[in-house]
Amino acid sequence: MTTTSSPEDVSGEVSDNDITTTGGTLTAETITEPTEAALAPRQTVQAISGLMMGMLVAVLAGTVVSTALPRIISELEASQSVYTWVVTVELLAMTATVPLWGKLADLYNNKLLVQLSLAFFVVGSLVAGFTPNVELFLASRVVQGISAGGLTALVQIVMAAIIPPRELGRYSGIFGAIFASATVGGPLLGGFLVDSPLGWRACFLIGVPFCLAAIILLHRTLKLPTIRRDVKIDWWGALLITTGVSVILVWSTFAGNKFDWVSGWSLALVAVALVALAIAVVVEARHPEPIIPLDLFRNRTLTLSVVASMLVGLAMFGGSVFLSQYFQIAQGHSPTKAGLMSLPMIFGMLVSSTIAGGLITKYGKWKIYLVAGGVLLPVGLGLLGTIDAHTGTVRISLFMAVLGVGVGLVMQNLVLAAQNDVPARELGAATSVVSFFRSMGGTIGVSALGAVLANRVATSLGMDGSSGGGGAVPDLKTLSPEVKVAVQEAYGNATADLFVISVPIAVLALVAILFIKEKSLLTTTAAERRAAEEGADKPVPR
Repeated sequence: MTTTSSPEDVSGEVSDNDITTTGGTLTAETITEPTEAALAPRQTVQAISGLMMGMLVAVLAGTVVSTALPRIISELEASQSVYTWVVTVELLAMTATVPLWGKLADLYNNKLLVQLSLAFFVVGSLVAGFTPNVELFLASRVVQGISAGGLTALVQIVMAAIIPPRELGRYSGIFGAIFASATVGGPLLGGFLVDSPLGWRACFLIGVPFCLAAIILLHRTLKLPTIRRDVKIDWWGALLITTGVSVILVWSTFAGNKFDWVSGWSLALVAVALVALAIAVVVEARHPEPIIPLDLFRNRTLTLSVVASMLVGLAMFGGSVFLSQYFQIAQGHSPTKAGLMSLPMIFGMLVSSTIAGGLITKYGKWKIYLVAGGVLLPVGLGLLGTIDAHTGTVRISLFMAVLGVGVGLVMQNLVLAAQNDVPARELGAATSVVSFFRSMGGTIGVSALGAVLANRVATSLGMDGSSGGGGAVPDLKTLSPEVKVAVQEAYGNATADLFVISVPIAVLALVAILFIKEKSLLTTTAAERRAAEEGADKPVPR
């Protein structure tokens, strides 16, 4: 069927649900029979089964490692600054590659791209599992970050391609269950493996067979249109964006640690980053297929979603990533118990995202949940800003649950709002842009607040804060009782400071959310909308 569409239809502002065809106007509500673009619920679950397995692997990889990091850093004889870099190098690789994956998704077969991203994960996991030193371990994290960048962008793009925005909430329960299984089971499994004779290396190797199974399952179950366009990838733009973001990361990591925030080094690094990003803007504006299309930012919903996502990433990732270290060092718990103590935040995210998704599908309203999550984020962060080394389990669990509910309400709905308000032909770029800025916020937050943590700990212990990030991560078992108490107090107070710093950032995210205009959710898939926009026959699935 050949389709055409008017500019008003493409923008979604005049008629969101109409598809103009050669035979007249067909409303989305009249499409009842499942097609390659609009599948029945059972067919949809079957089609995304491999995608769900891939998500399980990706989330499990991150959560398994979280409780193992203190032991890894200790055994590899690394410092507190390396602890931060283990997290930030993966975030950096993910952040830098998300836009590229998103652009590739607009040009090539998404199934093959998902499989490629999973292949990167296999390589990174094998290297990490057999690494003899911290340098090679950091390199493996870069490879895993490239994989995470692909999955971050592609999973949401593929979902939008086969599921209308109005129906996405129906499947949030499935993905919520997967997310919960991986995030709940991951820290527990990680703690168990670290405490077992297998050791921390098994945390990386255990995901490899699941990843290989996901690749095979994707090949058998996921059928997507093959989209090929004879265009040149904007490699210069990708390089400049990566350079700019990387320099910002280096500056935010070392400022206040290796050198002062206001110093010659700071000015030089910021200048290099700004020049690289400024040139990137020029390159992007002139390239026919930019990595980040600048015209996307003319869309108010997308721009505000990007701003809010970046601020949420900065506030949430920056503080919460150090909670596992807080539980193990400030409170002296084992890796297994530290994993158990993270459950309240995880359950808060699961319950809020699942319930909100179902209600959004039923009633079609989504902004109320965004606003509610935007309010709960600074509240949860503020409550966590009151903790210390002696905070009780019940109290901190309640604070984490509040933060988890806020994150669950905000994260997925910011992407939904953006996807619902852009042309289908730019869906991949728009989705990756939101994910890119959220990841960049998280990367900067982890590195900057990691530097703050190291500096505060060093100052509390009477050490030179400029000597390398507070020294090696301590092993409490080797410390005398007096030194142990001092170290626990230092880490407890420093972790609380990170959450206090994050509160005003979360408030700014709330302000951005309040200015997002609610629009009716579309009831057609991205594949159907793209066919209407391009006025061409639907591609044949392969």
